[in-house]
Amino acid sequence: MESLFGITTPVDIEVLFHNEEQRKHIDTKVEKDRRERYPVYLDGETVSGKVIIKLRDGRKLEHYGIKIEFIGSIDLFHEKSRSYEFLTLSQDVASPGELRQATTFDFEFKNVEKQYECYSGINVRLRYFVCVRISRRLADIVRERDIWVYSYRMPIEVNNSIKMEVGIEDCLHIDFEYNKSKYHLRDVIVGKIFFLLVRIKIKTMELTIIRRETTGSLPNLYNESENIIKFEIMDGAPVKGETIPIRLFLGGFELGPTFRDINKKFSIRYYLNLVLIDEENRRYFKQQEITMFRRKIDDGYPPDDLEE
Repeated sequence: MESLFGITTPVDIEVLFHNEEQRKHIDTKVEKDRRERYPVYLDGETVSGKVIIKLRDGRKLEHYGIKIEFIGSIDLFHEKSRSYEFLTLSQDVASPGELRQATTFDFEFKNVEKQYECYSGINVRLRYFVCVRISRRLADIVRERDIWVYSYRMPIEVNNSIKMEVGIEDCLHIDFEYNKSKYHLRDVIVGKIFFLLVRIKIKTMELTIIRRETTGSLPNLYNESENIIKFEIMDGAPVKGETIPIRLFLGGFELGPTFRDINKKFSIRYYLNLVLIDEENRRYFKQQEITMFRRKIDDGYPPDDLEE
């Protein structure tokens, strides 16, 4: 916590959540080389705890009021770190005055609707956090502490299989199918590849899962794609009539749910990408969108709604 001109603030602020030690935690990547550990909350759960403000060196602190906020925001990094708040709840815990000793304030935001799941990506971050704000004449003192929110919004029940084909006239004809188009985060992708015509020398074949992050809106639309999983299906040349099974376990990878047009700011989509590479290193591919969703049972919760 730094104020104007790099002068350190005269207080230390600690935010503690109620029953934090008993709560599930997540260790997640927040930047390229940095991970953080957060307590996990669900939609509708109360967020409560206490804030401890300690004075340094026995000094007093004059202020114009202290409030504790619970905020949900979307940060778009390509817009000069512009932040859009979609949820703001506030509690005034102290009127203007001064602090002369260490003071504790309780806070409770009851049955908070947390309609979106947290996400930290390349160009966007969705976060929920408790913000302690001590108003002062020159510069406010602010301390934030994040939580992580899981969302369990199940897709519609229809879960059709995926059937596609890759073809190059008179050279290559491959049919492939996956058992379904919607997968939970610990699911298994099961499929088959049928080689109906092979007149080029295929060297390898791999299946990748691509996460595509779309942020902003037209005309300033940004797309970023990253390979989350790369799985080698075949090493060597197939022959006509051959069938290759696919069985890819998703549980060991850092996947998240599909997000569609979150607060009109961003979307996260997943694609299955089948890539064939011939002996001249030419690449042939076919891509199909899939839906990812989160189940409570996979995260250690009972399958019904969790209440405090």
